[in-house]
Amino acid sequence: MTRLHKNATEQRDYAAALAPGSIGNIGPGLDVLGMAVSGPGDRVVAERLAIPGVVIADPGHAELPREADRNTAGIAATHVLARAGAQDIGISLTITKGLPLFGGQGGSAASAVAGAVAVNRLLGSPLDAMALLACALEAEATISGRHADNLAPSLLGGVTLVRSVTPLDVVSLPVPAALRIVLAYPDQRMSTAEARGVLPRFIDRESVITQMANVAAMTAAFANGDLALLGRACDDQIAEPARAVLLPGFSAAKVAALAAGALGGSISGAGPTSFYFVSDDITARRVSAAVVESYAVLGIACSTRVVRPAIRGALSLGEDATGA
Repeated sequence: MTRLHKNATEQRDYAAALAPGSIGNIGPGLDVLGMAVSGPGDRVVAERLAIPGVVIADPGHAELPREADRNTAGIAATHVLARAGAQDIGISLTITKGLPLFGGQGGSAASAVAGAVAVNRLLGSPLDAMALLACALEAEATISGRHADNLAPSLLGGVTLVRSVTPLDVVSLPVPAALRIVLAYPDQRMSTAEARGVLPRFIDRESVITQMANVAAMTAAFANGDLALLGRACDDQIAEPARAVLLPGFSAAKVAALAAGALGGSISGAGPTSFYFVSDDITARRVSAAVVESYAVLGIACSTRVVRPAIRGALSLGEDATGA
């Protein structure tokens, strides 16, 4: 387990952390598999105040709450103070949002993780990785549900398997060097709460068996660097069919991406962002163009970017880092 060094003498008046965005679920791995991705992330600056408690100086977006008990960075920060026995300390948080709201790119998780790591650094790093993850989990649970598939990779980096949230048990998986991912972000919004609301309450045995096999196959594919298997295993029998109806254009875009050479793909987290695995940059450009054109036929604007798994998460990124 990765641990931060405990050193109370390193307490300071200012600290910052940057947490990368992430792909939740990674297809069949509902609430279980997650991957940090390169590119924009959320940054939180923590500064000491004379008055105890957590204050949000800037939530990073006009639509995000300034109340600390309603903001994921603020909630995570409050739990860090409690776990560290530092409730008498005052903290001001300034959040810079690099990730879209309601975009399915792990934005709420990134803010929670960055808030937890920044405050922990401010205190001299008394908490270890799992304690920080637990604090961020409390924030995510308050806002969008008790799941850590975005939180774990945003904190630790790379690809993670969340075996359990009670107690927390997270396994880091190898990242294939050749893997590229096309992220497609249509001009749509999807709240995690709404997306979770359409998940089926009852699942037939055949779908459950197929889902378990695909999650196991994806884990093996990451471990072995087998991109072909990774693509075949990216087959979600549970969340994707339920959520696709809420995302106009996704089904056609996925068909277009596969026809253009994508190995596999699905909805990123709650959506509306979707992701597509490819093995080289040329194919990535072809898939990007096909997805954009597919949405354009329906009159929906869509932006794409090609990313790689972000090996470093907020825990290992330096305070002045600007990207993963």
